[in-house]
Amino acid sequence: MNPTNPLDSVYFINLGEKFKLSDNALQIDPTIPLPVQKKDSEGPGSFDMSELTEEQILSGLLTIMAYDSQNKNILYYRSILKQARPNLKKELTEAAILKTKNEDFDLAEEIFAALRGFDPEDMPTVLNTALFFDQRADSYRRSGLNDDADAYDEDALRYYKDAMNAEPSLPDAFFNGGFFFMKKRNYTEAKGCFETYLALTCDETDESMGENGLYKKNRAQELLNNINNRNMEDDHFNAAYDLINRGEEEKGLDEIRLFLQKNPEVWNAWFMLGWGLRRLGRYEDAKKAFEKTLTCDGGKTADTFNELSICYIELDDLQNAKKSLEKALSLEPENTKIISNLGYLALKEGNPSVAASYFQTVLEYDPNDKIALAELSKLDV
Repeated sequence: MNPTNPLDSVYFINLGEKFKLSDNALQIDPTIPLPVQKKDSEGPGSFDMSELTEEQILSGLLTIMAYDSQNKNILYYRSILKQARPNLKKELTEAAILKTKNEDFDLAEEIFAALRGFDPEDMPTVLNTALFFDQRADSYRRSGLNDDADAYDEDALRYYKDAMNAEPSLPDAFFNGGFFFMKKRNYTEAKGCFETYLALTCDETDESMGENGLYKKNRAQELLNNINNRNMEDDHFNAAYDLINRGEEEKGLDEIRLFLQKNPEVWNAWFMLGWGLRRLGRYEDAKKAFEKTLTCDGGKTADTFNELSICYIELDDLQNAKKSLEKALSLEPENTKIISNLGYLALKEGNPSVAASYFQTVLEYDPNDKIALAELSKLDV
């Protein structure tokens, strides 16, 4: 038996016709075994029918929803859950969102899997799953776990596509999908998402949309205008990102320079130029590119100040490095990447105890941060 398989903790038992799962008698089919979640205290072969609880059955059913959605009795199991817990979908959705917010990702993923197994046609659940994987990827990337982050982005993309293919159309799928593609620097796809979102909501009145709906509509239009005005769909721009991202920096730099010849005021392009140069260790040139980024409209971001600080550190300009990191942190106070770089700066300044405090702060936000754990293991403070 594989102890890591959640289905190993489920028994299948036959109940009598008079068994009651809730306050109301349910339609129990005595010919179909029900899944029951084993108690933590139960060893192999120690199941006691007389001590069976309702929660064990509900947990067993949810485990089947999450990990065995192709079970031959799945329709029956869904009907039992619907009778026993009419508000189950709402309760589980709220729990999964809360777990995601608290970065209890494994449990959140299990709950979303159970929700999809419970109602595979529910497109809001599919969209929430996409948002979950999107947020999980961001968290892992902040912790330096880039390979895991890329894998979760792939999961997010799959569910975003499913949500965007829903009938009838789900406007929020395109709104959130647009942000996902913006994050991936795929501005052509982002533009398409925002255009579709605006088209789907164009007939809604301000009153029907409410304050949040109006914010989304204005935000989508703003980002769409940015993409169009800054020519971010340009082939050179997109090629530059793809090349630099996969380690072909020199080719990527050639592409972004071609873009900048026609679009000299696009901050994202100067940032990408600096990013590629910094990856090549050309810190003086990268510094100039990031300084130019700051002069362009929209370029004063936490990422820009953070990247600039790395260049300053490598060039032994520690005073300006500190100023840049402090500015970055003022824009994003909980960004662990910035806090880690403050730790590296403290090490460069010869202050290991200060550095340790920064790395410990990182771990308060993310106990699994690979970078902070590695650095603290080196420090004897």
